[in-house]
Amino acid sequence: MIQAFGLTSNPRKDLPPAVDDVSFEAHAGRVTTLLGAAGAGKSTVLRLMLELEQGRGITHFRGRPLHRIAHPSREVGVVLGDVPGHPARTVRGHLRMLCAAAGVPARRADEVLEAVGLVSLREERLGTLSRGMDRRLGLACALLADPHTLVLDDPTDGLSARESRWLHGMLRAHTAQGGTVLLTTTDPKEAARTADRVVTLEEGKVVADQEAADFSRTRLRPRVAVRSPHAPRLAALLAKEARTARRSVEVVPEAGNRLSVYGSTCAEVGEIAYRYGILVHQLADEVGDMGAGAAAELRGEAANGADLGELERAYGSEGDGDRDALPAAEGEAPGGNGDGPVIGPQATHEAIDVSPAAVASNDGATGLPAAAEEPPHAEEEPDADGGRGSGDRGGQDVSAVRAPLPPLPPPISVRPAPSPLRPLRYEVRRATGISTGFVTCAAVLIVSALTAVVLARIGHTPQHRLLAAWPRELPWPPAALGAGLLGALAFGDEFRHPALAADRGTVPRRLGLLTAKLLVSAATALMLAFLSVGCDAEALYLFYGRELTEVPGDWLVMSASWAGLVVGCAWAGVLAAGVFRSTTAGLAAVVAVPVAVVPLVHQAVAGASVREAAGLSARMREVLLLQWPFGGERYLLAAVRLIAQPVGGALMLSLTALLCAYVLTNLRSRVR
Repeated sequence: MIQAFGLTSNPRKDLPPAVDDVSFEAHAGRVTTLLGAAGAGKSTVLRLMLELEQGRGITHFRGRPLHRIAHPSREVGVVLGDVPGHPARTVRGHLRMLCAAAGVPARRADEVLEAVGLVSLREERLGTLSRGMDRRLGLACALLADPHTLVLDDPTDGLSARESRWLHGMLRAHTAQGGTVLLTTTDPKEAARTADRVVTLEEGKVVADQEAADFSRTRLRPRVAVRSPHAPRLAALLAKEARTARRSVEVVPEAGNRLSVYGSTCAEVGEIAYRYGILVHQLADEVGDMGAGAAAELRGEAANGADLGELERAYGSEGDGDRDALPAAEGEAPGGNGDGPVIGPQATHEAIDVSPAAVASNDGATGLPAAAEEPPHAEEEPDADGGRGSGDRGGQDVSAVRAPLPPLPPPISVRPAPSPLRPLRYEVRRATGISTGFVTCAAVLIVSALTAVVLARIGHTPQHRLLAAWPRELPWPPAALGAGLLGALAFGDEFRHPALAADRGTVPRRLGLLTAKLLVSAATALMLAFLSVGCDAEALYLFYGRELTEVPGDWLVMSASWAGLVVGCAWAGVLAAGVFRSTTAGLAAVVAVPVAVVPLVHQAVAGASVREAAGLSARMREVLLLQWPFGGERYLLAAVRLIAQPVGGALMLSLTALLCAYVLTNLRSRVR
């Protein structure tokens, strides 16, 4: 179950908090709905519950806060808005990637696709999906790790009636297996029809927490909306007629000369207005939530002495002046909500009818708002809401009781022990799931080969720079820039297209994910470095023969230097994109190393106050005292010389600074 205690958002400037002291419970095996108009604070409540927004209060999921759960995606499945993911990724590839992140077998992707009916669209791109298919994919992402709790923010927004019924049927099937479902909606009729418990929010506060049957009886009621310049007089006349006919009628005065009449019809109100010559500007049947605002306004009117008894006394010429039969404005009908005066001595439940037949008859009248319209053929087609009908839910379709629940994906058993290969599998599937990396590598190889040919044509370029296609005018060769771009994309796409939002809604700053990205980017950079040198040598051989393709004598040291340069650029892109949350910032950091950092390091090394490292080789042998096997000290000295160079030193300095910044950012997010 879900237990929310005192959720309060941080206020902005002089504005009140969007959510103020919201507390409620959502029990297992039931659908709980947060109901409220746009701006009531429903989405903010969910973000506070999921720890995606700073504020006060705490939420327990089966007795534990979310930050105390080792794998949140296995406890809570989240659908907030559209499916976050790269638009060029396929549906099946996106789910397989999230399977690796959640630690579930890859075959789980096919199981949830079968359950949500997306098998035929498994090779479609995310950017081409319709609204309904996108919602199905979002539910599939939430069900991947077989969570106990589902949290959905307005899941039926923009869906057709058929898609909405299917979605609520899936949620009902989840609760039938003992799960918990919490969702938000702005439609009170949908909440009454599909939920077990309705929590009504208004202006960031809980104004009602009711069972669905009580909500339908007390807040979702058919009414007649009347607008007239003589609204007080018409209200008094309606009171007299209700008393004479001994009928239960409730009249609620509202702002703008408007009346809401409960327990009557348009025909009856219109006849009374015509009989007494009262001008009417609006007369329409409505079905909707009366809301706490109307109740507060009515209580304010009563406090000011403007009750219907005074209205009838003011217009006593049309009535008989008998005040004894008219109850006080503060009276309540049995089963009413106390939001307005009840007119008539015997108020019964007959005035509160929200059965499908009554709703259909009311919807047929003119003037009904579009938000209150039922989907077409709602009575002929059973709602797939898990079989809760009018017999136990106060006015719902009985045919839904016999509707079979849609199949859910089979339960899975996930090993609780973390695996070091999980983030590595995720990163490999992320990098290979779209064509961006392959296109970037192909473009780098082509540019590198063309640059080598042009440099050979111009002349005056050393052999090692010719094979690397590195002109003196460029800060980095094409291969290093390409490796830096691929590294920046590794983390930049996580923030631009947050695929890991199925886990917590944000990119988790775990060192395991960083290690996986560094390993994959290093392997990609080494492959790119090897292929670029091969392509450059092949292009030089085709254009100029063997003369320009000779291997240098110190090829081993140069190869190590070349590999270190390309891998360092890739790592700089990864770390900078992870710190600054942008691909552009990651690539800018790669370019800034030779442009800004190298001159500073070169100036520091060449300064008069810096001593030269003469005799470094002999002193290292004295310190180590031992000879490395197979001449290993030569490779160590080569690495030291590489780092001692201005470019190598600047790159190592930049990587160290970026790594420290990433770790500090990770620690700060954990403290929060």
